[in-house]
Amino acid sequence: MNRMKETRVYKQVNGCSIHADIYDQGAGSPVVIYIHGGALIFGSRVWFPAEQIKLFNDAGFSVVNIDYRLAPETAFEQIIEDIKDALTWVRTEAKQWYDFDSDHIAVMGGSAGGFLSLLTGTMDVKPKAIVSFYGYGDILGDWLAKSSDFYCRKPLINKMKALAAVSHTETTNGEWERYSYYLYCRQQGVWLQEVAGIDHKMDRQALSPYIPILNVSEDFPPTLLLHGDQDTDVPYEQSVLMHEKLKEEGVYSKLITIEGADHVFDQHFQNPVVQQAFTEVVYFLKKHLR
Repeated sequence: MNRMKETRVYKQVNGCSIHADIYDQGAGSPVVIYIHGGALIFGSRVWFPAEQIKLFNDAGFSVVNIDYRLAPETAFEQIIEDIKDALTWVRTEAKQWYDFDSDHIAVMGGSAGGFLSLLTGTMDVKPKAIVSFYGYGDILGDWLAKSSDFYCRKPLINKMKALAAVSHTETTNGEWERYSYYLYCRQQGVWLQEVAGIDHKMDRQALSPYIPILNVSEDFPPTLLLHGDQDTDVPYEQSVLMHEKLKEEGVYSKLITIEGADHVFDQHFQNPVVQQAFTEVVYFLKKHLR
């Protein structure tokens, strides 16, 4: 049974309405909450490809596709609060409209959405399963704290141009113009300072609660990690390290390596290798959302 999309506000704060698109598959259907990527700076829920939504709906999963407030207008900790509030909304208020099974939730996302998905595994109330597409478990590494060789090969963005791409008003609408701000952050190695408001050398302790790999416990949800081994944005090693840490703590984890693939490989949905990966994602979800 495929139902039409419904859009609702799951949170209102500081004059900002934060929306979710709901694709309810009816009574007893488990839920996949999707979190978009964009380095916490750009992107929105409209990035979730329609063919992926259809895949999960056809497999019997309801989908809740969420927005969240973006940096730098919104503080790092408050962005994470949005994710917590989205999960709470699905478990509580959404029940007045939808018949899905809010006790059986998986959280899934790509890149920064993968990071936020992994972070839900460290929260007090955890999902039943996590799927991370080319996400990251450690934001203290040199890959973010130093200039990116890959991004430095692109035209350099000065700070004035970067700041012109963002505003002073909280927003969930991450238009592509905001990419200039991200490019500046990666070229200068200042993502942590600009987005998290943290000096990674001086304030590691303050940031540590928001580092998934530092907060893995034995009750972390079963996790599926998918990553291209030629990723030019988020190093493949980020998923390898997270996979090893989960196994070390006795948590079920599987890493699917997409050989030769770059970032956002899942956008090539018709590629047979990608199709096989999604078959494994559906199998994983069905297994752990019983």
